[in-house]
Amino acid sequence: MISGNLIPDKSSLPCGKGSWFFLLVTTCLALASLTLEAQAGQDPIRMGLAGPPRNLDPRLATDATSERINGLLYRRLIAFDDRSLPVPSLASWERVTPTHYRFTLGTDGRLFSDGRYLTSTDVKATFDSILDPSGGSPHRSALSAIDRISTAGPDVIDFQLREPDPLFPALLGLGILPAELIENGHPFAQLPVGSGPLRLVDWPQPGRLVLERRQDGQRLELLAVKDPNVRVMKLLRGEIDLLQNDLSPELVGFLRGRGEVRVVSAPGVNYSYLGFNLDDPVTGIPAVRQALAHAIDRGEILRYLLKDGGRLAAGIFPPEHWAGDPDLSGPTYDPDRARDLLTELGYGPDRPLRLSYKTSSDPFRLRFATVIQAQLARVGIEARIQSYDWGTFFGDVKAGRFQLYGLTWVGIRTPDIFRYVFHSASVPPEGANRGRYRNPAVDRLIQTARAEPDLTRQAVLYRQLQAILLADLPYIPLWYEDQFYAARLGLEGYRLAPDGNYDALARVRWREAGEGGAPRTGEGPAIP
Repeated sequence: MISGNLIPDKSSLPCGKGSWFFLLVTTCLALASLTLEAQAGQDPIRMGLAGPPRNLDPRLATDATSERINGLLYRRLIAFDDRSLPVPSLASWERVTPTHYRFTLGTDGRLFSDGRYLTSTDVKATFDSILDPSGGSPHRSALSAIDRISTAGPDVIDFQLREPDPLFPALLGLGILPAELIENGHPFAQLPVGSGPLRLVDWPQPGRLVLERRQDGQRLELLAVKDPNVRVMKLLRGEIDLLQNDLSPELVGFLRGRGEVRVVSAPGVNYSYLGFNLDDPVTGIPAVRQALAHAIDRGEILRYLLKDGGRLAAGIFPPEHWAGDPDLSGPTYDPDRARDLLTELGYGPDRPLRLSYKTSSDPFRLRFATVIQAQLARVGIEARIQSYDWGTFFGDVKAGRFQLYGLTWVGIRTPDIFRYVFHSASVPPEGANRGRYRNPAVDRLIQTARAEPDLTRQAVLYRQLQAILLADLPYIPLWYEDQFYAARLGLEGYRLAPDGNYDALARVRWREAGEGGAPRTGEGPAIP
């Protein structure tokens, strides 16, 4: 059990103003909700976001909000099934030879929002621009196996690879842009033109987007409301109609008891972890990383801080992923072993291990950091928390200015993530090996797995790789947090995705007057 001095009381937590603030806000919310007038059929549907998108060009976007919105604005050649294997979307494909894939465009989703018709020329231009070194696309390295791209009529695209890759179609999950606009240098980041189910109508300010569903003209507003307490207040007052994730368990629990809204949860796959700088003279020592892993009680944090709203992780992929390992277990909580490791390294009461722990200024992420800080202190590790706004924090992480940091990988589908994050050739700007992890055996295993033609044998190789990563600990795996949403009654058709995407905005709607019955949300069990 976590004792009282391990999880501080709310008055000592760096989340707003402490417990008195939470009580004040909940009281204000209760009073404000008394004036709520449910207006089913209200146009537009408003969704509250924790932060605004930063780039609506799918070739350049890296933040989760931008990528989720881009999934609505642009159609992609492929989609993913429940096991994260690629399935046809804009196009079907055949593997002509081990290094030749032929994609054939279907009939749906081929009209761009400006009236142009999507053809093979647009597909080729999109991927050519990603592969162009001058374009600065962060996705370029993932597509480095492409040797050349050609077209055979308006519907057929041929990809020639430098080496066999049986999972190559899974790498093509990026939005397709019009070739003519690419050539003209169109600013897609601010003025997206895609063939997705939604189109951008207006972007009057960084924190407010107006989208229109192309099928029926339904307007949707995406409103960035950074403060989670204010976001909840706006939901109860009817100023927004829907929100997803990015709330503390206390606020979720508060919403559970409200009659004005429905709260739905489902298991998620987004991977939370602690990352190390292996070029640092302290965190580069394997025994130091092992000591930290044994000092953190992940299970108690999950139970008491996340209120069991997730499941423990052992690797980037959950067990149900085709490359996941159901037999792999994460680090065990063993404070005695942590102390022994520190003693062997020469640390003790008179010489504590001191570390810098960087995180974002999000109140709930700060609470995680505070609890981890307290757990580390129990074994003699002094962690100094440094919190920054998201841009500064993420900039430091990308630049390698950290010893220890906490983040979450969102929307990871393909095992190419291992090359992108852990291969020695993927140190920024070539990839996301931000901790400067280098292991020749891992490099070889990544290359061998990628070239393996049999998917079953490939999965075995990736499981071996994840076991090595768990032993080396460039990351400490934490958990996969559950997904949840809260919506005003009468809003229906929204379904949670395991990776938290916004694809259900393409079908969410208000229940029309006279339809009767409870809102048909049926996406999973309501949070009890």
